[in-house]
Amino acid sequence: MIDLERKFCAPGGVLNVTDGSVVAGYASLFGQADQGGDVVEPGAYEASLAALADRGCRVKMLWQHDPTQPIGVWDEVHEDARGLWVKGRILTEVARGREAAALLGAGAIDGLSIGYRTKRAAKSGAVRRLSEIELWEVSLVTFPMLSQARVSAKAEPPEPSEAAWMADMAAVLRAARDELAGG
Repeated sequence: MIDLERKFCAPGGVLNVTDGSVVAGYASLFGQADQGGDVVEPGAYEASLAALADRGCRVKMLWQHDPTQPIGVWDEVHEDARGLWVKGRILTEVARGREAAALLGAGAIDGLSIGYRTKRAAKSGAVRRLSEIELWEVSLVTFPMLSQARVSAKAEPPEPSEAAWMADMAAVLRAARDELAGG
């Protein structure tokens, strides 16, 4: 087994659930430091997603990063200006899928986490900036590391307001400016 890193995305109403089985949300957000000091840069997933598409493969949906427990399929995985957007279906025909849907519905779990290998990164003080990531899987998890992706009641992509989008982009630009100024 390849030693994968994991990055959790959590609270904030970013992961949505409908019908007990359709989930959607951001598995990763650009420009925001997680609890481990990592910041994912825009475009970090581009090469990995293209390579998967070229091979006719999909990012796997796992339960708690356990490769022996696939619980569904990600039908959509793409980058946008905010981060890595995912939308998929929990397979309730699978025992663990039924359990995951029940736990999500009850609010007992509500996080997303990515399993990946770092391809390119640069250290900037205590922060590691990830500029290329080989994405292997997105898991439903109990304890996320990045505090902005949790479950709410619908599965449509959130429509960020212009002000929120501008604030997100300003944060990305400030981080890039700070990195350039620091070295």
